[in-house]
Amino acid sequence: MLSVLTLLLILFSLNEAKQKDLYTFKVVNSRGRLVSLEKYRGSVSLVVNVASDCGFTEDHYTDLQQLQRDFGPSHFNVLAFPCNQFGQQEPGSDKDIDAFVRRVYGVSFPLFSKIAVVGTGANNAFKYLVEMSGKEPDWNFWKYLIDTDGKVVDAWGPSVSVKELRPKIAEMVRNIILKKKEEL
Repeated sequence: MLSVLTLLLILFSLNEAKQKDLYTFKVVNSRGRLVSLEKYRGSVSLVVNVASDCGFTEDHYTDLQQLQRDFGPSHFNVLAFPCNQFGQQEPGSDKDIDAFVRRVYGVSFPLFSKIAVVGTGANNAFKYLVEMSGKEPDWNFWKYLIDTDGKVVDAWGPSVSVKELRPKIAEMVRNIILKKKEEL
C-alpha cells in the first residue's frame, strides 16, 4: 500500500512540474489589470526587468523596441517588468513609467506593474524564471528568453546587449514561421 501511495505522489509531482511554465502565471499590467501570460503561448518572449533611470536604460529600451517592431507581436514579445530593487532606478508609479517609456522610447511591447524580482517578496513569475535558469537578477535589465511552450531557454545580465541576443531570437521566430507554413 505504501509503495502505491509513493508512486501516486511521484506521478502527481511529475504532472504538476510538467504543467508549470511561464505562460501559466498571471500578472498585473501597468494599467492595473490582471493578465494571463497564457496569451503569449505559441510565441517567443523576452522577459526583462526594466528601469527608467539606469545607465543601461537607453540602449536596452531602444533595442528592445526594435526587436518588438521587427519580430512581434504574433511571433515575439518583449515582456517588461519595471523593478526598483537595484539602485532605486525605477522610482515612479506604474502610470509614470508607462507614460515615460511610451513617450521617450515609443515602447509598444507589454509593460507590467512594478514588481520585486529577487528576495522574499519576489513576483512568482520571476521566482520561476530564476529557478528554471539558475540565474538570479543582480541588477536592472536581466533578460530571460522563453520558448513557445513557456520554458526558459537562457538568461543574461545587463552587460549582454539585446543586439547580441537578436540572432537567437531571429532563429526561434523563423522556426515558428516555418512550422506554421508546414502546417498549412
